[in-house]
Amino acid sequence: MKKLIIRGGKPLNGEININGAKNSTVALIPAAILADSEVVLEGVPDIQDVHSLIEILHEFNVKTSFKNNVLKIDPSEMQSIPMPTGKIQSLRASYYFMGATLSKFGEGVIGLPGGCFLGPRPIDQHVKAFKSLGAEVEDEYGVITLTTPNGLIATRIYLDVVSVGATINTILASVRAKGKTVIENAAREPEIIDVVTLLNKMGAKIRGAGTSVIRIEGVEQLHGTTHTIIPDRIEAGTYITAAVAMGHEVKINNVIFEHIESFIAKLDEMGAKMEIGEDSILVGRSDDLNMVSIKTQPYPGFATDLQQPLTPLLTKAKGKGTITDTIYPQRVKHIPELNRMGADIKVDGDIIRIEGPAELTGAPVRASDLRAGACLVIAGLIANGETEITGVDNILRGYSNIVEKLQSVGADIEMIEDDTVE
Repeated sequence: MKKLIIRGGKPLNGEININGAKNSTVALIPAAILADSEVVLEGVPDIQDVHSLIEILHEFNVKTSFKNNVLKIDPSEMQSIPMPTGKIQSLRASYYFMGATLSKFGEGVIGLPGGCFLGPRPIDQHVKAFKSLGAEVEDEYGVITLTTPNGLIATRIYLDVVSVGATINTILASVRAKGKTVIENAAREPEIIDVVTLLNKMGAKIRGAGTSVIRIEGVEQLHGTTHTIIPDRIEAGTYITAAVAMGHEVKINNVIFEHIESFIAKLDEMGAKMEIGEDSILVGRSDDLNMVSIKTQPYPGFATDLQQPLTPLLTKAKGKGTITDTIYPQRVKHIPELNRMGADIKVDGDIIRIEGPAELTGAPVRASDLRAGACLVIAGLIANGETEITGVDNILRGYSNIVEKLQSVGADIEMIEDDTVE
């Protein structure tokens, strides 16, 4: 098993390049199987979730090639194969194969997905949409069986909850349905626009991505294409936070400012020193930070995925603040680990209460999920002494070359193999 060793307190200087968006990629890969010829995705991050999805594609008899962040997907000989167990259950985003196989084959057998446990994340809105389109859905011990006795028929679908996953899955299921589907109360995240851009390049007819109403005119066939993935706004926010915490001058490249505007606004409120460029952000030395309160919201609000990475920075700020995660209120497993390092944070119902500044000291901690891992890496960079992080596989699910990137700007961080880690 792997373990991260971080010797904190080192100033950061240099440049970090941001990869293609993980949350786009994990939806774009299932979307690509709807084509009848090769799809080429450029800017694909080299992360564990991508390799897991590639293994799932191979089980479906889809040919792939992944080299230098370019993923080629050839679904021309894809077979409709039941996938009730195995890799399909290893990551949350595997549920996109429900909408994709339903659209491509009119059927599918998919095991309920795994990924990070952040509290209840039901797929009832996905199922509601599939049924509205004419599918029959059976859930037997966590295995979803999808059939379409009369084909998929376009309809009007109102999502009761603003959900990125349900919005994308509904789009995937609707793209070849007969007639015009209207999705109301759709999520507006940039990753949804990215998926729709790919599908439209493949021959789909979709309008309204990025708004709360998406209109899809079904088509009979989709073809191969080439698509470059948008930058990862969560990775960008993570490294910007690290730069604010410990940077003297760090430039973060390949950033779309508009995608993280609400996040940057909070850093401005804290007193962080930043210069916004056309596709980069230059972070200067930021002392005397002010405490802020954060409330996560659906896009364009403050992203839930940036709540955890930002928390260690708040320990350097003066005053009292709160974090309220309206998306995943149970996203609090990083708090005991930060307190072990010397933070003064309490979980009060659905509210995280922080008092600062606190002096963080290196300690053995565990990354319970992907973004909690990013949180602990930043805490380790801040802390005096040595921090040991286990649960590293959770971090590698979403951050490509994190050790090399941080080393390149002066962090004292290494990844080691440790047979004693369970």
